[in-house]
Amino acid sequence: MQKLPRLLHFLLNVGLLNLVLFSLFRVAFWVYFNNPSDPIPGTDLLHGFYLGLKFDLRLVLLMILPLFALGGLRFLSPFESRLMRNIWFAYLGLAFATALIFYFMHFGYYAYLQTPMNATVLRFAYNLSTSMQMVWETYPVIWICLLMATIIGAYIWYLHRLLWRAANYANPHFHGWKKAGVIIASTFLLLFGIYGKFSYYPLRWSDAFVTPHTFAPAVTVNPVLYFFNTLKNKNVTFNRDKTRQSYDLMADYLGVNDKDIDALNYRREITTPGTYAAQRPNIVMVFLESFASYKTGTFGNPLDPTPNFDAIAKQSLQFSRFYTPHTGTARSVFAAVTGIPDIELNKTSSRNPLVVDQHTIINAFEGYEKFYFLGGSANWGNIRGVLQHNIPNLQVYEEGSYASQRIDVWGLSDLDLFKEANQILRKQEEPFFAIIQTSGNHRPYTIPEENHGFELVQQDDKALKNAGFISEGEYNSFRFMDHSLGFFMQLAKQAGYFDNTIFIFYGDHGITGYGGKHTPQFESDYILTGFHTPLLFYAPKLITQPGVDHKPASEVDLLPTIAGLAAPQGYVNTTLGRDLRDSQFVEQRYAFTITHHRIPEIGLIGEDSYFRMNADGSKPLLIDTRANDAGHDVLQQQPGEARQMQELVTGIHETVKYMLYHNKQ
Repeated sequence: MQKLPRLLHFLLNVGLLNLVLFSLFRVAFWVYFNNPSDPIPGTDLLHGFYLGLKFDLRLVLLMILPLFALGGLRFLSPFESRLMRNIWFAYLGLAFATALIFYFMHFGYYAYLQTPMNATVLRFAYNLSTSMQMVWETYPVIWICLLMATIIGAYIWYLHRLLWRAANYANPHFHGWKKAGVIIASTFLLLFGIYGKFSYYPLRWSDAFVTPHTFAPAVTVNPVLYFFNTLKNKNVTFNRDKTRQSYDLMADYLGVNDKDIDALNYRREITTPGTYAAQRPNIVMVFLESFASYKTGTFGNPLDPTPNFDAIAKQSLQFSRFYTPHTGTARSVFAAVTGIPDIELNKTSSRNPLVVDQHTIINAFEGYEKFYFLGGSANWGNIRGVLQHNIPNLQVYEEGSYASQRIDVWGLSDLDLFKEANQILRKQEEPFFAIIQTSGNHRPYTIPEENHGFELVQQDDKALKNAGFISEGEYNSFRFMDHSLGFFMQLAKQAGYFDNTIFIFYGDHGITGYGGKHTPQFESDYILTGFHTPLLFYAPKLITQPGVDHKPASEVDLLPTIAGLAAPQGYVNTTLGRDLRDSQFVEQRYAFTITHHRIPEIGLIGEDSYFRMNADGSKPLLIDTRANDAGHDVLQQQPGEARQMQELVTGIHETVKYMLYHNKQ
């Protein structure tokens, strides 16, 4: 360390000091709030401290970054003038004092609400006098202030010693390539410390939520970083009064028996085991990336892009009018797993730390091994936090878990992903619930050289456009996804688990735009092509009577329907989804949609009509999808239908806002 330049020598000492102090605060937090009757499992605790150390290191490096970047300039150096030394000394002292305030607030916030401090703490400033009185009457404020003053005083004293020693330190001189090497190496180490991981994605808040234990994330997060992670989501968007206005309508729509408008109860307990529960069938949910209905042969595409999927569809329980609530893969995963459409306007709900706690019907499958397979990183979209935090003992397989090699930005090819997933599933002796998320049907449309007989097909541009494809590359990528799916079915049959498995195939979303000549024009005109995907329940040895259901269905209905087929002891449903096979809902089947503009556009797809408006009630329209001239607005001709659908779509939207924050495990 004596051979380091003076500035780096000083920053290293300051960084180590801060890192030690922040680590001690973390240990103190754990010791104070730890519940001996519900301790964090040892491995989870060690992992939490390890991640916490990395979060703390990120904060430490961000604190010293300005001095690192500017302190090497002679006129800004703390060692060349007393003025700059005092300025940097004041900055470092103020930065630590600010961080310390966050740590103490973190202690108080957790003691008050049993959750890590987030940006919603700012709401207490709206009634500042009341909030301050509550703090004064609840906490030993004077003793806390004295303790903080003591820590800050000791820190400033020691920081002054470090700065004084550095100012009198014999600075080694580096020239030429040595100087460049020191600058490059130190910059790389600092930036890597901030990045936090050997991974395509950096260290994120969701890494703190990989365990279902409720206390573990509070021990793991860094209070300062977590506050700013949640700052963009600080405004709780639900309105309890508006939710209550729609409660009776929504309770009837969802089939709530124990209505309670004051408590806003949406809980439904289904105590009957699933239709095939006695066989303990495996469940395999397959997200097919950008699998728009109009691009499949099943929905009339003339270019025969999906022969394998089409053959499966003929032996499946098929829902021909299945719609995802929105476009975007992260939104789709959230909606499918939770049963709540992702209405978050600021990025996605999976990226919102305030709604990471969610109940999921997947947990009704007790005694099942749980798996999630993705060719890339589960840090994508912060999806890891939603999955591992809410599904106990979920085994996540992602890049780095496989023998197959990454081929592009999306990780493994779909074919290799299916092969890797099969290698795991074929070894299982207990029933399993697996989610396989493909991602290859994206630019750059990479097709691996080792592809088990896949052959490229050439098509002219006119034929591609008429069929709804934008390029030959996209067409062949779509064909390759179908080829991979067919190969997966061969592997499953050879592995022996095929006969007792229910496979669920569906698109995570469609593709907005022209759906080809074979697609109803109104779907292209009103961008329903971005929501419309196939949905198949495929289990030829269990579901022996295939058929096609032509009523609307939504992605939020997936888990209730799967549970109705196979949940061992029934299930609890607290969100928007409904069992698509339940006869009580057959006359009131709808699919909710949302387009995420500044003022979102919300819609409702009914059996014979499509209603859409802005969330503020402006620009309503009603499309009669049966008419010969389907696509024209019939709002004025059918005011009763429009009013009914407007009430329901508004009720769904307001209820979803509330459910996002009231669907904890």
